[in-house]
Amino acid sequence: MVKIRRFMKATATMAALSVIISGCGHAESFSVYDVPTVATTEATTEEVSTTATTEATTEKSKTEDKDKDKDEATSSDATNKDASNDSSDDKTSDDTSKETSDDHTYQYDPSEVKLDPQGEPLSDAQDFVLLTDEIPDAVLEIRYYTDYNFVGTRVNGYEEPVALMTKEAASALKEVNEDLKAQGYRIKIYDAYRPQTAVNHFVSWASDSADTKMKEYFYPDLDKSVLIPQGYIGQHSGHSRGSTVDLTLVFDETGEEVDMGGTFDFFGTVSHPDYTGITEEQYANRMILRNAMTAHGFKPLSTEWWHFSLQSEPYPNTYFDFPVNSDSVGR
Repeated sequence: MVKIRRFMKATATMAALSVIISGCGHAESFSVYDVPTVATTEATTEEVSTTATTEATTEKSKTEDKDKDKDEATSSDATNKDASNDSSDDKTSDDTSKETSDDHTYQYDPSEVKLDPQGEPLSDAQDFVLLTDEIPDAVLEIRYYTDYNFVGTRVNGYEEPVALMTKEAASALKEVNEDLKAQGYRIKIYDAYRPQTAVNHFVSWASDSADTKMKEYFYPDLDKSVLIPQGYIGQHSGHSRGSTVDLTLVFDETGEEVDMGGTFDFFGTVSHPDYTGITEEQYANRMILRNAMTAHGFKPLSTEWWHFSLQSEPYPNTYFDFPVNSDSVGR
């Protein structure tokens, strides 16, 4: 009889403890990684304070909620990944691929007026110079004046095979060239100032799916339809601000191009400065150019080994549209 009483007392005590534990169990049953939404938490709090049957229902609900959260997280990750793929210069980047991160959100405004110290209006190219006036021994190969570029024809706005830049950028680039000459090299320019008219030409070309005559040379691994979504072609370019340059190295004595392990304007990861699928010598050559440019105030683009912009560019918010010709300078 005594044993029966003790058993009943013990059973009652355990039942009481069970009620106490069930009242606070919802807080202990989640880890910090499994906390559901606020609405789910409120519903769970109501359900968990009742009987063992309700607890079983709650556990099932929590499991379903966690599965739902997991599905939503997976969906969110996939969406973020897609968005990341769509926005990937360099793109990968500081500045992405054709001009992605280097570009600002500002738009070229033809009505924008700059004033000289006396308050008189300045023409668009007043503060620009011919690059060869500053660096006479620079080699020029202005690709967009020729048919050998990704468009396959001379680009609108390029009226002469000359390179224009702001005075500040040209002065800094002159220092770069002097630095490189001490190492046995000179600079070769593919492009400098680029009018907005030329950028508009790029966009129009990219929208024409039928024109793929230069695909094998510049984008053999890409469908043309991805060039705008993936950032290879943009509505605006840092080049139009006048302080960005595309260039490579040549040997000072011979004028022969230095092997960079990739060609100018090739659309793909091989153009990334840190691409590892090239030889040690090719990578070292890229770094010779990069180190000289950054030492004299230029910032690189993470998706194009040839592309650099002056850090302290004088017109960070202005996109110019005067033509590329020698008559534009100082007018």
